[in-house]
Order: sequence, then structure tokens, then C-alpha cells
Amino acid sequence: MGWLTPRTVEEAYAVQDRLRASVDAVGPGPDAPATVAGLDVAYAQRGDRLVAAVAVLDARTLAVVDSAVVAGHPAFDYVPGLFAFRELPALLDALDRLTVRPDLLVCDGHGLAHPRRFGLACHLGVVTGLPAIGVGKTPLVGTWVTPARERGAGAPLVDGGEPVGRVLRTQDGVKPVFVSVGHRMSLDNACARVLALTPTYRLPETTRVADRLCRAALAARGGAG
Repeated sequence: MGWLTPRTVEEAYAVQDRLRASVDAVGPGPDAPATVAGLDVAYAQRGDRLVAAVAVLDARTLAVVDSAVVAGHPAFDYVPGLFAFRELPALLDALDRLTVRPDLLVCDGHGLAHPRRFGLACHLGVVTGLPAIGVGKTPLVGTWVTPARERGAGAPLVDGGEPVGRVLRTQDGVKPVFVSVGHRMSLDNACARVLALTPTYRLPETTRVADRLCRAALAARGGAG
């Protein structure tokens, strides 16, 4: 059974169960990473093609120091809770093409804040061995109280009676993001890294750059089709 490209839903669940045991949700992880990578995927309108992008930024200046883009096809059917399998091969291919190995992966998605406690950030972290966090625009699971309006305010994201992440306000008065641990990070450090990556906008600069890269590459390939 392939850990990367399972053939059935049952195989995919088994892969998640096996790899989930390797997740390090304690960390603490790097508190001063030199480089941070953002990962994102854009899909063609019909959903049969995708482009994966990885952008590596200098963690201090937020300047882009490396990037890679890979075009491909979804590697797995759309199944709730198994979305990572659609994107993993392309994202790993893009990571392999980098010349700079990042100190931290910031995924446009979730880590432990996932129905099976093994979202994309967990999967990528365990497979690569790199510290990883998930920063979602919307929640996948959980309940929370609305955090205060000030930048840096947060509230626990709770699912099934256990904390799985934090609802974090990255700018005064804007909608919060949903931060969760992927691998080799503590939640406090994950949130600190997210705030360091959001000096101006709601989303981390890593996510914003990776999003632009994959959308531009998709458009160049006739992505509307």
C-alpha cells in the first residue's frame, strides 16, 4: 500500500492512522527560523488539473529567496477528511525542486484541526521531517468564542472536548485565521510565527506569495478550462 498514493479510501485512512502516530505536537519548534516556506495549490475550473507552488521567504525581511511550481492532476478523489492526498504528490515534487531547504512549512490548510487529527500540515511535516503548521482561512472542525478585535488576540479552537488549534486575530478588526500544529511545533510558537508573517495583511506572506505563484502559473496554462 502506497503511503503517498493510496488506491482506496480504506487505504488512505490506514495511511493516516499509521503516520498520525509520528506527529510531534509538542515541539517547541524553531523560534527564530531563517527561512519559512508557504505552500498552496490552485485548481483549474473543471478541477481536473492543478498547480502546486512553494515559496521560501527570508523570515526576517519576508523577501522571496526561492520558489518552485509544479503542474499536475489531483492524485485522489475528493473525499472529506482525505483532501491532502489530492495535493501531496505535487507539493512534494515542488519541495524537491527547491534549492533552499526551509526551516518551517506554513500550509494553507490545517494540521491537528482536522476530523481525523491529521490534516495537510501534519502529513507534510511527518513525510518531510520539517516543522509544519496549518493556517486555515475557514475552520474545518471545532467551536470557539470570538477573540478580541486586537491583533494577537486568540481563542482556543475546541473539537470533541479537546483543543486542536487557536482562532487568531492577525490584524485589528479583521476576520481571524485558524492556526493548528502540523509537526514539530508547539501551538504557542505556531501562533507567534503566524503573527511574524502577517505584518500588514490577514494571511501570512508565505501564503500570499505561494497563492500568487500557483494562480499565475495556472492562468499561463489556460487554467480556466
